[in-house]
Amino acid sequence: MRTTIRTPQAVLAARRRFFEQGQGAASGVPPAILASWRRCLAHGLAAGRSFAAEPLSGAALREARERQRQFLLLVRPELEALHEQAHSTGSIVMLTDAGGLILDAIGHPDFLSKAARVALAPGVSWSEASAGTNAIGTALVERQAVEVRGGEHYFDGHRILSCSAMPIRDPWGHVAGVLDLSGEASQHHLHALGMVRLAVEQIEHRWFASGFDGCDVLRLHPEPGLLGTPREGILVFAQGRLHAANRHALAMLGLDWNDLGRRRYGELFEMPWSRLREDGQVRDRHGAWFGVRLDTPPRTVARPAAWYDGRSGERRPSCEAMLPAAPAPVFGITVGRELERATRVLDAGIAVLVQGETGTGKEVFARELHRRSRRAGGPFVAVNCAALPEGLIEAELFGYIDGAFTGARRHGSPGRLREADGGVLFLDEIGDMPLVLQARLLRVLQEREITPLGGGKPVAVDFAVLAATHRDLREASAAGRFREDLYYRIAQHVVHLPAVREMAAREALIERLWQDLRPVPALCLDPAARSALAAADWPGNLRQLVATLRSAIALREHADRVVLDDLPADLCRPSVTSALPADGAAKDGVARPLAEITVDLMRAELARSGGNVALAARRLGVSRSTLYRRLVVRA
Repeated sequence: MRTTIRTPQAVLAARRRFFEQGQGAASGVPPAILASWRRCLAHGLAAGRSFAAEPLSGAALREARERQRQFLLLVRPELEALHEQAHSTGSIVMLTDAGGLILDAIGHPDFLSKAARVALAPGVSWSEASAGTNAIGTALVERQAVEVRGGEHYFDGHRILSCSAMPIRDPWGHVAGVLDLSGEASQHHLHALGMVRLAVEQIEHRWFASGFDGCDVLRLHPEPGLLGTPREGILVFAQGRLHAANRHALAMLGLDWNDLGRRRYGELFEMPWSRLREDGQVRDRHGAWFGVRLDTPPRTVARPAAWYDGRSGERRPSCEAMLPAAPAPVFGITVGRELERATRVLDAGIAVLVQGETGTGKEVFARELHRRSRRAGGPFVAVNCAALPEGLIEAELFGYIDGAFTGARRHGSPGRLREADGGVLFLDEIGDMPLVLQARLLRVLQEREITPLGGGKPVAVDFAVLAATHRDLREASAAGRFREDLYYRIAQHVVHLPAVREMAAREALIERLWQDLRPVPALCLDPAARSALAAADWPGNLRQLVATLRSAIALREHADRVVLDDLPADLCRPSVTSALPADGAAKDGVARPLAEITVDLMRAELARSGGNVALAARRLGVSRSTLYRRLVVRA
């Protein structure tokens, strides 16, 4: 977005003109920065005050990370690789969710502490509406890569920062989060934005690695030698209709994300599908030639054509969809009976609320409920109410017309609620929906029509309503955090999913999951490992249990079995105090700092592992770089 390098003096001069002479006098800054400054003024933000950050508590941050566990696993390699590339400049690398909440940050220790002084740290939301102009929040609003240097930040206190960020899109075009590289504004970070772009390309490319069940994946590029690289275009077709894509493919063909679910193969290419594999090339409708590679996996699941209709194209916002799929929770007899009852209730037009702790399988239950219902041929539209970007939440849900706001798509957007027409609307984590949105949602559920932002005629909609939450909505209603009238509208039938620790036959549950997950029938689970798994508390429930089994399979030391040592160390090692030397827990009756205890544990584990850093890191559940860094710093 930059064509020239501006000096800090020029940027400060532009700020003075903007704040002293009016919004139209700030020439000399990029259009995206100027548009952001104007939005900040409209939000009533005062540039001279401090950023009023409200970080999440430790428990709330852990919960947020647990909800994004699969996304964090997907992005982690690029986080560490980008940090290695940027270490010489003393930078930090951060990952946020779709709302701008910082989930993870790694980097130079000196700058990490400086960044924390301006609340650039995990657990803080850097949405533009609260943190002013900044690379993370502005990239979310602009839906593109953004660089914000020094005085281009809206708040005066953020002038110490130079930040580059880019949104990460899933295969359906939804923003899953933002990757950001930040450093000191006093240093020139010439290639920062380019490095972030490359990392995001790698992440988005990996999202397609697992394939799509029952779909055809077409990889293309004008230069056949670039097939298989992150620069290739990827198109996914379901029954001949465009189902998913990456940004490179859309740019090559002159399409945008709105074309997903609407365009068919024959509308895009001249050559018949049957010749693609044989010819290794294809010509589009504009006469351009591409080298191609076609991946056609076995069609193990037959889906009705309406599943891929133009209204939704099954464009799910969940970033877990493209990672190796977790097996469905092993519903016991009680939950199986609840599933049957909920299906009859949903078919009768009655709203269903699914309650349960994080990781108990609420979305899987909802999808199975949709599959069994009379609306199985219609779309299943999942909306994570906790991850909708602040400032754009109404536009995402209710849609908007052309020109409704700065940065709006040229032809507007139907919104997530209209995409659910004819099918099921799944409102995940509805307990986290802002109160102002609750009132408007209630009106839609009562009147069954939607008015898009910017005006226009109301549009009638017909969908069944499913909602899910890990919160106690009755308690939230009593405390005024959730509308009581909306609660009774969505909780006409309530299903409670049990936590893993509440299940009586946990070893049977583990065995069922093991049968689904093991790559070959000959792979066995050692009895001691099975007992340790059954005895664990599993605060992350089924999601955590499945992830642990997968990790153990991938990291096992033996080809034919998974043993106790293959499991995460915190499942089978003694407690912190018993793992320390006799005089390690406390000295002179005074509790020792947690950092000191952590380093002692790391040293003890490294000794137990015979100096094998990789083994010690695996047993501790941390990366090798973390182990090196903590031990070197304390040495």
